[in-house]
Amino acid sequence: MSHFIQLHLLTSYPPSNLNRDDLGRPKTAFMGGARRLRVSSQSLKRNWRTSDLFESAVEGHKGTRTKRLGKQVFDRMKDAGADPKVAGNSAEKIAGVFGKLRKVDKGEKHEYEIEQLVHVGPDELTALETLADNLGAENREPTDDELNGLLAQRPTAVDVALFGRMLAAAPSYNVEAACQVAHAITVHAAEVEDDYFTAVDDLNTGDEDRGAAHIGEAGFAAGLFYLYICIDRDLLVANLKGNSELADRAIGALVESAVKISPKGKQNSFGSRAQASYVLAEKGDQQPRSLSASFLQPVNGDEQGVAAIRKLETQAQAFDDAYGAGADRRFILSATPEYDTPFLKGDIQRGNLEALLTFLKGDD
Repeated sequence: MSHFIQLHLLTSYPPSNLNRDDLGRPKTAFMGGARRLRVSSQSLKRNWRTSDLFESAVEGHKGTRTKRLGKQVFDRMKDAGADPKVAGNSAEKIAGVFGKLRKVDKGEKHEYEIEQLVHVGPDELTALETLADNLGAENREPTDDELNGLLAQRPTAVDVALFGRMLAAAPSYNVEAACQVAHAITVHAAEVEDDYFTAVDDLNTGDEDRGAAHIGEAGFAAGLFYLYICIDRDLLVANLKGNSELADRAIGALVESAVKISPKGKQNSFGSRAQASYVLAEKGDQQPRSLSASFLQPVNGDEQGVAAIRKLETQAQAFDDAYGAGADRRFILSATPEYDTPFLKGDIQRGNLEALLTFLKGDD
């Protein structure tokens, strides 16, 4: 069984603003002497885990990220008939298990919010709701044993197992991420351009009011992005209490989302939906490594798709030649018509998405 799964994706996006900075312009990074477009890993993971595709694939095993657990406890206890003061004290105690409570200003309504977002699994959420219902029915506050019991369970939420969670106020609640996602960057130099646009008032007859009713500017850019993902399958299985079948479902949901789901930024304005045009998947016990070094020299000229694949596979082969094989098994999925023969040596499987997902399963 392979310890690590590594994925290298190339995805082309038309003019778009996939992931905005604090000024509302596309995020960028400077690499290899050139400015590149960038999509943050936080944006990618958020779009994957909240997509209908991911949710349906791991139905019943997806977590919830929130600050409002305390408010949920308060409302459920009130609905069950508890005294408001008892419900409030209980909400503070239970929310405090997961993190430090947000301070409430004078005159502000107490919402029992935690300062930091907490990612809870469905089993943990069920345990919390059951406790709140019981406390409400009995009109009492939780005992120390009941509070400690909320953290005694290990979540079976695949997104928690994949991406981890960390709370400084409750370190025993931490889960080490089994999946690392790099920031996606363009394989070539890119410039952010400005889209100057106007809007016209539909009721403007043109006789008295002239000109636009609204004038605006929006940044955009286009590019071919390289994305690297690394999954520690052993850690993922451990995070999921040894459930290998659920780990395979999690990996399949993640990979299908990564190749099909686009960031949501400015989609209504640009319609920048895209799917990966190339995927190189690697399995093995070898130390993982990104292939971003392939693009230290920006890809220029025509046929960037094939040129980018050539540079990526050539770099993988160079690492193999220098340090030994970087993987035991490899699989290539290509939706680039001009690409034909791999530049990598060895026995490499090829096929469609269904075959790729079968390849990634743990039963080697």
